[in-house]
Amino acid sequence: MFAEKGYGATSMGDIAEQAELPRSNLHYYFSTKDELFRAVLQDLLDVWKQDALCFENFDDPRVVLTSYIRAKMGHSRSRPLGSKIWAEEMLHGAPVLGVNLDESLVPWAKMKEAKIRCWVEEGRILPVEPSALLYMIWASTQHYADFGYQVQLLNGGEALSDMAFENAVQTVTSVILRGIGLEP
Repeated sequence: MFAEKGYGATSMGDIAEQAELPRSNLHYYFSTKDELFRAVLQDLLDVWKQDALCFENFDDPRVVLTSYIRAKMGHSRSRPLGSKIWAEEMLHGAPVLGVNLDESLVPWAKMKEAKIRCWVEEGRILPVEPSALLYMIWASTQHYADFGYQVQLLNGGEALSDMAFENAVQTVTSVILRGIGLEP
């Protein structure tokens, strides 16, 4: 519901109806719409943080970025509404998450930037502004969710086939890796 109607136009009653739950059951778990929306956003952030565990698990920039891009693209395909909900929250200045982002997203992103900066300093990738590289990855991968209608429209009105999606993953990966001096 949040992705379809937006936060402001969605009511707990709408959500309960779509989930085929009595409203009282929904309120048992989430006393307010803010609380439910915050839980949805936090779940999205947690999933995306899991996607980035490759930054801790591997040291090779090619392996890390290939894995990260594939995971992000996979979630854009499997959970496109989540990306749209996140985008709405960001477009409105994070009115629900607010301070929580300063405490969770900012330090997390700084750690990824530090790893990228280290690769640059070691000469493993071409000089790049770490935050700009992350923004580019996020924009490229989340485009397939946030602009899914456009992607489908430009694909003859059809969702991308598995092969077309794999080609998109490989193209995004190739462009980003080559932009920092790595071969895919």
